[in-house]
Amino acid sequence: MKNLPIIAVLLAMLLASCSDTPHFKVKGTIDNAVGRMLYVENVGVAANEPLDSVMLDEGGSFAFSIDRYDSPEFFRLRVGSKYVNFVVDSTETVDVRGDYATLEKDYAITPSGDNDKIKELSLKQNALQAAIDDLMGQTVRKEMAVRTFNDSVAAMLSRFKDDVARNYIFTAPNRLYSYFALFMRINDFLVFDPYNNRDDIKCFAAVATSMERLYPHADRTKHLSSLTLRGMRNTRAREGRTLYIPEEKVNETGIIDIALCDADGNEIKLSSLIGQTILLDFTVQQSPTSVGHNLALREMHDKYKGRGLAIYQVSLDADQHYWLQATDNLPWTCVWDPEGVYSPIIDTYNIKTIPSMYLIKPSGDIDRLYTDTKDVEKALRRIIG
Repeated sequence: MKNLPIIAVLLAMLLASCSDTPHFKVKGTIDNAVGRMLYVENVGVAANEPLDSVMLDEGGSFAFSIDRYDSPEFFRLRVGSKYVNFVVDSTETVDVRGDYATLEKDYAITPSGDNDKIKELSLKQNALQAAIDDLMGQTVRKEMAVRTFNDSVAAMLSRFKDDVARNYIFTAPNRLYSYFALFMRINDFLVFDPYNNRDDIKCFAAVATSMERLYPHADRTKHLSSLTLRGMRNTRAREGRTLYIPEEKVNETGIIDIALCDADGNEIKLSSLIGQTILLDFTVQQSPTSVGHNLALREMHDKYKGRGLAIYQVSLDADQHYWLQATDNLPWTCVWDPEGVYSPIIDTYNIKTIPSMYLIKPSGDIDRLYTDTKDVEKALRRIIG
């Protein structure tokens, strides 16, 4: 019995050591969200990990205590379909205050610094998504032409990317908000393309260089460096390459055959569609503009399928998973080239921009190269009638 005080002291010391584990806190209030679940999640490299949750009461207050990570990490508060993104690089306390009704438009967060910039970027991203959703709604309701939708979205994305690249990424590639900027999404697609766009890859390279210096052992740094190197390989110059086309690839009608696999792994040859009017489409699904492009193709498919149109769509995405998701419900032949934008097919068909399209007549003769679906539509009226 005399040993009991010693055991009690040891137990107290053990409990004290457990409570000394470094952690950070996330607290604040979300007004007008009574009865809604609030989640705090780690925005990981591969997936988001739920860490804790609470049902908000009438006061809307919350407080989470989370074990500290070995390197700076990104998190988000999620309530309904609305998010607040933030970064933590120490054992600080993050305070978030906002109103559920306007959370996607404004909220207050401390400490400032990187989190203020992440807030700026998030609000810009939310505004862009809302604007694109509005245009999409008009297009679906036939209040806006698909051509107008595509042009508008392309222009909006170009302005957005130019703003973010100039005023955030290249201004301070060593700041954590620049890393956040690289992985913003619109329509669930990355705004900055790490695989296929040389200008975008320069943004990834700038941040990767800084991350390698500041956080060389972090998983995020390794992942970012890997993405950047892969993108550089995909888009490296093709000068000096000798183009060799095997004789069996040249169809007797003159087209150069393509044989790639669809989502089920079945090899489908371009030549198997000869006898119909073929729209040969080269695209990258991992792009926010691919939604509008596929909308335009769907209109042509629905209009001309009964008159002999077949679409053979070659996706040059570096990421097969994106391709599979994006093409799951498309009603035409979708194939994937695992060599991406570095495929010899690009040179063979003289593809300089994405999307690019050829029309192939039922005889197998190639009409010409197009980069605008509006021009394709005019040519289809001429060829099919």
